[in-house]
Amino acid sequence: MRLTIVAVGQKVPDWAQTAYDDYAKRFPPEIKVELKAVKTEPRASKTLDTLLAAERARIEGAIARGTRVVALDERGTAVTTVALAERLKAWQLSGDDVAIVIGGPDGLDGEFKKAAQERLRLSDLTLPHAMVRVLLIEQLYRAWSITINHPYHRE
Repeated sequence: MRLTIVAVGQKVPDWAQTAYDDYAKRFPPEIKVELKAVKTEPRASKTLDTLLAAERARIEGAIARGTRVVALDERGTAVTTVALAERLKAWQLSGDDVAIVIGGPDGLDGEFKKAAQERLRLSDLTLPHAMVRVLLIEQLYRAWSITINHPYHRE
């Protein structure tokens, strides 16, 4: 299974990249984790719809055809870590590759979110973009550890 995290925005602080890389390398060979950063559209003198459409085009260009798309959205379905583990297991069993998409400063294009197979909410809190990358990869790793009964997660 290929698990692609598509994130709008190229630059994150070193601490965030180090944390992301630490979790990404922990996944087993059967789950290939890849991060694709896409350019944030410049905000100067553009309408919100125009810039979200430009970012949408870049996001769609980063996702392989036939990939299951999961959009992170503040109005998406809230999931527990155990529920995320169940989703991860289902994705693996289906044989689908999955792209989880993190929007830019203004979120994701509305039509893109509607077209996604799933919309998930990571938190009710507003989080910095770099923190979302770290939180997402950590939770995906924790979810995977649950699927193999690894003691990383305790309930």
